[in-house]
Amino acid sequence: MNIAIITGSGGLIGSEATAFFAKEGFKVIGIDNDMRGYFFGKEASTLWNRQRLQETLGENYTDVSIDIRDYEAISQVFNQYGSDIKLVIHTAAQPSHDWAAREPHTDFSVNANGTLNMLEATRNFAPEAVFIFTSTNKVYGDTPNRLPLIEQETRWEIDSNHTYFGGIREDMSIDQTLHSLFGASKVAADVLVQEYGGYFGMKTACFRGGCLTGPTHSGAELHGFLAYLMKCTVTGKPYKVFGYNGKQVRDNIHSSDLIQMFYEFYKAPRSGQVYNSGGGRHSNCSMLEAIQICEEISGNKLNWTYVEQNRIGDHIWWISDNGKFSSHYPNWKMKYNVREILQEIYGFNQERWKEESV
Repeated sequence: MNIAIITGSGGLIGSEATAFFAKEGFKVIGIDNDMRGYFFGKEASTLWNRQRLQETLGENYTDVSIDIRDYEAISQVFNQYGSDIKLVIHTAAQPSHDWAAREPHTDFSVNANGTLNMLEATRNFAPEAVFIFTSTNKVYGDTPNRLPLIEQETRWEIDSNHTYFGGIREDMSIDQTLHSLFGASKVAADVLVQEYGGYFGMKTACFRGGCLTGPTHSGAELHGFLAYLMKCTVTGKPYKVFGYNGKQVRDNIHSSDLIQMFYEFYKAPRSGQVYNSGGGRHSNCSMLEAIQICEEISGNKLNWTYVEQNRIGDHIWWISDNGKFSSHYPNWKMKYNVREILQEIYGFNQERWKEESV
């Protein structure tokens, strides 16, 4: 039997990957101890999603509640399945730069040491397995903010003649920039994944995402842009927009589109690869534009206020260039745009959110 080990299996990308690869015939071992609830509170807990996976996937899914910082516990799981492990998808993380500054040791131990544990367990027990890591565009720090951006009515943009107009490529430097502590811990993990590919010849890849989103995202104020924005629009909960006149731009990739990238890589893996992976020019929006779409879909007005101070290290404008991945895997095509993503988030969650707010 082919085994897939997926960390953060109750989270957005982890749960999407779990459902997808279970349907592809894998037995999925999901590792998740609901630290998202610890990071962001009860409303961000992933327990509901893990229970949903158990109910829908049955014997194709085994839920394991252990901490990725516990190498002995991780090793026991890998030792149990050994060479049957064909795929490791490592999505578990502390994902917020604001939160990282509160507990730097926790952030680094989860993001960096936890990734090292997963790599070592894979190398020792399943060295032929494909290892996929969800990295982040925050490894580039605030370097994108030095681009010659132009303020427009609803968004920041870049001149159409600029080399990065189609999106930021992997050739952007990660040095001499303000990463935030979260970005620094993810840099450490990112470089480790590259190194295990190059040094040990393992089949590893870093997918440097920006705003990863979808209907199963347990969005919170400090993480989960579109999901939390729509939740606040539906429930009437106040929302804060931080800096840049609300015109900061993000590309947004649906979890399903990202999992399709993972699948293409799994079928024809390479070693030590790095891929920017976002919505690109196909799926992006500013904060003001996202608010307008949420209001149109829900029929509600968002109760939002503006805070002049932007978040430290936050990007003014980020659009990914997915060209490198597309050149390696030309069969991959993106399906969702921002409006379609928000429509799906709304349809999937509106009743649950209303019940929670009662």
